[in-house]
Amino acid sequence: MTAPRTPTTPEALRGAGLRVTAARVALLETVRDGDHLDVEAIASGVRDRVGHISLQAVYEALHALTAAGLVRRIEPAGSAARFEGRVGDNHHHIVCRSCGAVADVDCAAGEAPCLTADDDHGFSIDEAEVIYWGLCPACSTTRSA
Repeated sequence: MTAPRTPTTPEALRGAGLRVTAARVALLETVRDGDHLDVEAIASGVRDRVGHISLQAVYEALHALTAAGLVRRIEPAGSAARFEGRVGDNHHHIVCRSCGAVADVDCAAGEAPCLTADDDHGFSIDEAEVIYWGLCPACSTTRSA
């Protein structure tokens, strides 16, 4: 038995009903290769791959890719929006209060939504978003020194 093949970037775009363009391919690959990138870092990565692209085009493509479920947007309090290619699961994030580094944290309690609300107020919960805050190892070492 073989593992299912991961679709190529153009196949993922087509599968989501999006037109395949060089800019969208470069953007999706930049996000997937990156680590919780902000818009400026994504724009820089796309420019490295395909040349000039306006910031407005990056925002529009990110909106389309997020709406299609190919990219996930996270926005920790007090921080610019960041984007990641890890989608389709219910993972969470940990953010450094000092430098702003972000890391993924797998769901601690198993299946989505992984948190059961004490009172769901009649909602049908299908996702839980948790952000842990603290200091990354580098900032912890700096503070204790």
